[in-house]
Amino acid sequence: MMNSIYNKLLNQFGHQQWWPADTPFEVVIGAVLTQQTKWENVERAIRNLKERGLMEPEPLSKAGIPELETLVRCTGFYRQKANRLKNISAFFSENPDLLEKQGNELREILLSLNGIGQETADSIVLYAADKPSFVIDAYTKRICKCLGIEGDYGKLQSVFESSLPRDVPLYKEFHALIVEYGKQFCGKKRCSECIFFI
Repeated sequence: MMNSIYNKLLNQFGHQQWWPADTPFEVVIGAVLTQQTKWENVERAIRNLKERGLMEPEPLSKAGIPELETLVRCTGFYRQKANRLKNISAFFSENPDLLEKQGNELREILLSLNGIGQETADSIVLYAADKPSFVIDAYTKRICKCLGIEGDYGKLQSVFESSLPRDVPLYKEFHALIVEYGKQFCGKKRCSECIFFI
């Protein structure tokens, strides 16, 4: 079933080449900032951080909270996110080889950090560390529900991972296609045009 969903999405949208970032650490920043906001807002915040030279762990960890709040205000929850960015960048600065750890170990470490939940951790594991961990986001949950597949984060993740090869490029492409589909169909309430029921 997952292969057929993947093929329908790929035929509809083509390859997405996602996650857009210049470095693995930029993926980490994007994963934190994208919580509860649109990607366009994240791109604006990342541009702001880059202009101030704050896209590396050490300088970002030393930046003042008021400055960070101003730079990421466009993403919403800016006070929370500024604190999270400072703490996470400090952790990465102290653990420069973090992304080289095994996938499960890396995921557990990330989940132990304040402000990193399962979706953010899996985004970092998959897109920044290039290790197989399928990302379950709000669009994935919505599409699964429409297809009669229900469960918590772990259950949905295991449905994808058990029915697909453990392949990083495939996981990245599939998740990116789901996001694109979600934005164009679910987000615009185009349920009557859903490609899974036509």
